Amino acid sequence: MCMAQFIQTHTILTTKKHIEDIGKMKQETVVVIVGAGPAGIATSACLNLLSIPNIVLEREDCYASLWQKKAYDRLKLHLAKNFCELPHMPFPLSTPTFVPKNMFVKYLKNYVYHFNVDPLYQRSVESAWYDKSAQKWVVTAKNSVSGLAEEYVSEFLVVATGENSEGFIPNVYGLDTFKGLVIHSIEYENGKKFGDKDVLVVGAGNSGMEIAYDLCNWGAQTSVVVRSPTHVLTKELVQLGMYLLKYIPCTFVDKMVLMLSKLLYGDLGRYGIRRPLKGPFLLKKDTGRSPVIDVGTISKIRTGDIEVMPAIKDIQGDRIKFTNDQERHFDAIVFATGFKSTVRKWLKDDGGLFNEKGMPKYKSPNHWKGENGLYCVGFASAGLFGISNDAKNIANDISQIVDGN
Repeated sequence: MCMAQFIQTHTILTTKKHIEDIGKMKQETVVVIVGAGPAGIATSACLNLLSIPNIVLEREDCYASLWQKKAYDRLKLHLAKNFCELPHMPFPLSTPTFVPKNMFVKYLKNYVYHFNVDPLYQRSVESAWYDKSAQKWVVTAKNSVSGLAEEYVSEFLVVATGENSEGFIPNVYGLDTFKGLVIHSIEYENGKKFGDKDVLVVGAGNSGMEIAYDLCNWGAQTSVVVRSPTHVLTKELVQLGMYLLKYIPCTFVDKMVLMLSKLLYGDLGRYGIRRPLKGPFLLKKDTGRSPVIDVGTISKIRTGDIEVMPAIKDIQGDRIKFTNDQERHFDAIVFATGFKSTVRKWLKDDGGLFNEKGMPKYKSPNHWKGENGLYCVGFASAGLFGISNDAKNIANDISQIVDGN
């Protein structure tokens, strides 16, 4: 069957069918995409360019809700814009090298419009399973506006909920006794309301370090928990390293970038920040852990405006005890402790693709395709660059399968 015949056959199936006796709307299409973040809209755009019908289901009331609603004010893309473009649409020439949040949201708006990506919003997917007899995926979602259950049936299923589906707060002994404010970084906007507070940021990744810097600038007495060894680089060093990786082995790039980082920052160990044994780019490749891109936090740590603390031992009321036995009062805790996948909550057949934590079983570049037409996008721990590659690979693979039918 040629592509034109395949699409014509499925055009009828994409018509909404109301099943009155059970109060459920049923709709069939070629591809169902779960999630309308950058991963989902990029995949839909690639499919649209190939004229492959698809439906995008999104639990929130807008696309890219993390960027539009839950990103802190001062956020910028941590990589140069050429590493953050979605497929088939470069940033305008006037866009700065490191794109601010608001400009990236505008780029996404233009992207959705240009490629005619039209998600169905406020659809919370409750289950997805593979019907072996029909050889199709059956996805059940709740429409949070109407309250009705809806069913979507497709040849292919793309999981685009990504690694950042739900904020993760670790179990800390005594956290339930803390009398102050406790939030995840996803809820943090800016430090305005913390101006006269003692605030502890837990987590020293890019979000944690930047939030600590922002809090300090707003006048908060800021401390940051740094538990694990971490690399600290400037955005220019990261940009240089990513350029050199095109031509030079990772080992040599790591040595060069680390040498420059040591010249710039000196020994950060005396401030409580240890370097990992592996170089920054090898560590990213092997574990997905990114280096911290310094926005000014290190200078604040050097001057004592931001204090580095070890891991939390326990919490009693408004007092927090650390593993070095130091005890301090805090008014608020911001957990910048990352996110977790929620795939396992609703995906009933993993197609050999996901592990028990809802992450791909296989490392990049073999992570994006499972069995029975199941795919994932945005799970490569490679940011927007990885999303772009995944989306193009998935669309091309589906196109080849469709053309072969």
